[in-house]
Amino acid sequence: MITELQSKLEHLKAYLKDRLLIAEYILENKNDLDELISICLSTEDKNNHKACWVLEFVSYKKLNWLQPYLDFLCKNLKDLTDESAMRPIAKIIQLLVFSHFKKTKNNIFLSEENLQDIIETSFDWLINDTKVATKAYSIRTLYVLGNQYDWIHPELQIILSKDYANHSAAYKAVAREVLKKIK
Repeated sequence: MITELQSKLEHLKAYLKDRLLIAEYILENKNDLDELISICLSTEDKNNHKACWVLEFVSYKKLNWLQPYLDFLCKNLKDLTDESAMRPIAKIIQLLVFSHFKKTKNNIFLSEENLQDIIETSFDWLINDTKVATKAYSIRTLYVLGNQYDWIHPELQIILSKDYANHSAAYKAVAREVLKKIK
């Protein structure tokens, strides 16, 4: 039997207003968050990328709702292969890392294992043939993580400097921004 959420995702188009509508549905029906996250990370589900689009917008409003799912989310990051799923998840990961290291009120706690999974996946997304938005979120995430792990900034600097000439203007802008901060 198809659930209401599955039906909504099945009919979802990429339009911003449509993604926002389903995100509002989740915000009003928190019990469906389990299913949404499960679909996001279920690579065999043809709508997993659509679930990721929705989860991104839910994260903007209720990032702390993800806390109970962080182990599952971080452990399964590396399995994502669909570019349309990777971009919103990379953004969510960036939001989680920024929140974890925020000096003020911290809503998110990432375990050491979560952080290691994020580091590994972010470097993979950066060095593999992924689209620029996923790479840009990964670069910014790794920059923040590099403030805690002293080996990350030198590695990031090498990758960004080596790959700089082969990428788009958007990639170069983020790379320049981060390289300037690292130096």
